[in-house]
Amino acid sequence: MEIRNKANRIRLLSLRTPQMRAFHFSWFAFHICFFGWFGIAPLMAIVRDDLGLTKTQIGNTIIASVAITIVVRLVMGVLCDRIGPRKAYTWLLCLGSLPVMGIGLASSFETFFLARLAIGAIGASFVITQYHTSVMFAPNVVGTANATSAGWGNLGGGTTQILMPLIFSGMLMLGVNEALGWRLAMIVPGVVLFFAGIGYYLFTQDAPDGNFDELRARGELPEASGEHGMGASFKTAAKDIRVWALFVVYAACFGVELTINNIAAIYFFDNFDLTLATAGMIAGLFGLMNIFARTLGGVFSDLFARNGGLKGRVRWLFIAMLCEGVALLFFSQMHVLTLAIGIMLVFSLFVQMAEGATFGVVPFINRKALGAVAGIVGAGGNAGAVAAGFLFRSESLSYQQGLFYLGIAVIIASLCALVVRFSPEVEAEEAKAYTDAVGEDTGAGALSLR
Repeated sequence: MEIRNKANRIRLLSLRTPQMRAFHFSWFAFHICFFGWFGIAPLMAIVRDDLGLTKTQIGNTIIASVAITIVVRLVMGVLCDRIGPRKAYTWLLCLGSLPVMGIGLASSFETFFLARLAIGAIGASFVITQYHTSVMFAPNVVGTANATSAGWGNLGGGTTQILMPLIFSGMLMLGVNEALGWRLAMIVPGVVLFFAGIGYYLFTQDAPDGNFDELRARGELPEASGEHGMGASFKTAAKDIRVWALFVVYAACFGVELTINNIAAIYFFDNFDLTLATAGMIAGLFGLMNIFARTLGGVFSDLFARNGGLKGRVRWLFIAMLCEGVALLFFSQMHVLTLAIGIMLVFSLFVQMAEGATFGVVPFINRKALGAVAGIVGAGGNAGAVAAGFLFRSESLSYQQGLFYLGIAVIIASLCALVVRFSPEVEAEEAKAYTDAVGEDTGAGALSLR
């Protein structure tokens, strides 16, 4: 896919260009999706008592919340190639709002499990976010654009941990009991999701020069059929071993983040004898690092590319992954609250930088099958969360032990980054594109406030 007129600068305070509208709407939509996706996580201690859930059942609901996203992300990637990110995001947000509001009707483990399964579909919003910024920004800033939009979206994992207990407390102040309070609290993110979907349709477009149907009508974009169809696009991406290497890498960074989002509040609540609100605040710090950490991963990816090209991007990805695994091992051994919080923040920094570094590489794997590549790699994050979920559903395995084993797995997975290589022709082509994009930018840097 060859998209013209990509932005070579990120002007943070601007909404005048289609590139910056896509940037801001995509990160905001992804941010809101976290409220629906993980809004119930900081309230699980209340839900556990209300529905009488066991640790195994809680573990099963955690797995359900991320399992369905694997399939939906695969579909969403090729769907973006076909109908464009604007329509894809609109449908996902509006339809995804329904199970978020409907989870309050759950009265047993089975109905709660099915609700979390359905809600998991909105996790595919990540793929659309990365797709939309990839087609809007030039090679010199695409790593930063992808990392920042995803990072500010992932920030929703932190703000959710903090705000949902406050929303729940607000419901209790209205005079309802806890059993009804958590159900009413989940209506709030559902309503916001629906209106975010309407806004995305009204204020964004698929590419710098228009929507995909307009570009196809003008002959500037091939029809989504034949060799450019959904099946062919997916097959091309699936045959590339580098895509599956990044699948594993992303499983070991974003998959780990999803797992921590699901267990952090209840982990601190149970292990450090804290109140629900305090545990949620501490757990929220992990996600709040996304305000800058994932952006740093993308910025460093672009900086490594300046001197080392695509090899530099891959080298940085390996470093970030290795540091993530080591930090997680240390976090698993912390038994003093202050030390646990400090190491958690270091661990969070490298987790999110590794995520940014991953999608600093993704846009260069195969431009003609960008959606399929993004979908498969994005699905890896949820596959990792599902695999990690089994570590935390066992009654015989403590959370600390599960985190230790997870750290070892991350270190092993970091080696998969070294599998990602590019031909000399692609290296030369992308180096020229990078140089051209930098040459067109007369500003002070990739990120700008004007």
